[in-house]
Amino acid sequence: MASIRVVTVKVKGGEAKPEPPVADIIKGVGLDVEKVIEEINKLTEKYKGLEVQVKIIVDEETKEYEFEIKPPTTTELLLKAVGAKEPSGDPMHKKIGDLPFEKIVEIAILKKPGLNAKTLKAAVKSIIGSARSIGITIDGKDGKIVTKEVEDGVYDAVLAKYEEEWEKA
Repeated sequence: MASIRVVTVKVKGGEAKPEPPVADIIKGVGLDVEKVIEEINKLTEKYKGLEVQVKIIVDEETKEYEFEIKPPTTTELLLKAVGAKEPSGDPMHKKIGDLPFEKIVEIAILKKPGLNAKTLKAAVKSIIGSARSIGITIDGKDGKIVTKEVEDGVYDAVLAKYEEEWEKA
């Protein structure tokens, strides 16, 4: 019976380096540090500048391995997008930033693996709700208004542009 070992490392998306403590953890399970770091960087490139949790699942006998990437939270992605350090303590009265609708779509695509949304439209509405709850407006409008516009088909042409990318995510 194969012996499976799981190790977890935290890295900056696309910027992992072959140095301690990450290198020590990878070496500790008998893997080629440079090769594993290169693969982690490819897999986490889209999260550049954000901290990402990477699980390395290793078969200790064959040294075959696979990765599980835990993407940053929706809040982390939204805060980075507006350049804010933390959410608004009073999101209805104190706004921390504004994002274009297309940025919301991009975040929805990044978060697809962690969302229960079956469609891009549903995913976008979820991200809009998160943005609204931390004090971010979309195209200068409150999230509630933008959600209604999404439901009414106002953004269907924009969503159609990203549909293929959503399917691949």
